[in-house]
Amino acid sequence: MSELLSKYKTVKEEEVSVWFKVAPVSAFPNDGGSCVKYKDLQIAVFNFSRLNKWYACQNLSPEKLENVLSRGMLGDHKGIPKIACPLHKRTFSLESGENLNGDLDAIAIYPVKIESDFVYVGFSE
Repeated sequence: MSELLSKYKTVKEEEVSVWFKVAPVSAFPNDGGSCVKYKDLQIAVFNFSRLNKWYACQNLSPEKLENVLSRGMLGDHKGIPKIACPLHKRTFSLESGENLNGDLDAIAIYPVKIESDFVYVGFSE
């Protein structure tokens, strides 16, 4: 695993010690993503408005090590919300981070909450 990828670790909601206030809900496109920076991490945040849910994951594509996942296409695979990398169309579960093509390591997933029309992403540090 590259040093760059090793900085990203999935955070479960019960592990959150910091809720990072990202931006107002209105700053995010419906059924699309935006990239936010937290310390030295780039995080892709998605407003999956068709499902009325929010997701966050590392923005770094594990295949080419480019920060592009926030520009990927949202969809679902057998009911699992997913993001498709815009470079090579590999897909990842937005719930578990699992590579749904089965040929790459999982990506890091982060909890999201909405409070008073602001988006927050959870981190464990």
